[in-house]
Amino acid sequence: MFTADDAPALHRSRVLIAGVTGAGKTTLAKRLAEIWNLRHVEIDALFHGPGWTPRPEFTGDVRAFAAEQSWVTEWQYTSRGTEAILAPRAELVLWLDYPYRVVRARLVRRTVARQLLRTELWNGNRERGITNMFRRDATDNILLWQTRTLHKWAERMPDVEVRHPHLTVVRFRHPRETQRWLARVAAAGS
Repeated sequence: MFTADDAPALHRSRVLIAGVTGAGKTTLAKRLAEIWNLRHVEIDALFHGPGWTPRPEFTGDVRAFAAEQSWVTEWQYTSRGTEAILAPRAELVLWLDYPYRVVRARLVRRTVARQLLRTELWNGNRERGITNMFRRDATDNILLWQTRTLHKWAERMPDVEVRHPHLTVVRFRHPRETQRWLARVAAAGS
């Protein structure tokens, strides 16, 4: 596993971005897609159908884009089989392992902003409402979901490295590290 300072800045064609809800996976995926000219596939858009229902075509859609030569996506829905599809094809994993205070603040800002602006997310869906942040069910309360899954990647990543030794894994412990690495990547590409 690499750190931000020793990670190679070499272009990779298939990239997974791991991290807890609110870490900034989609934002990083979009930036990297621009720099490396990769197709960004927002995996939430493939999963959520109208009314927040899971799309039956989800797994087939993931298989289809994973078969392509270049892409970047958020590494999510592992319980829905995405690891078996994406990890064998990926070349690089960028793991956003940021402090709790950082990811919590980001998630609260994002959720409130989306609610206030009535931002359409995927397939007509919008944030479910600020009051959902106080529910006891983690499927409705995104803050509770984040808390329950906060250490998921720290627990899983050693096993990921064993099962997928071809993957280059880079662990970022703070957004400043990610920004430094992205600056190196952008400079290497110009």
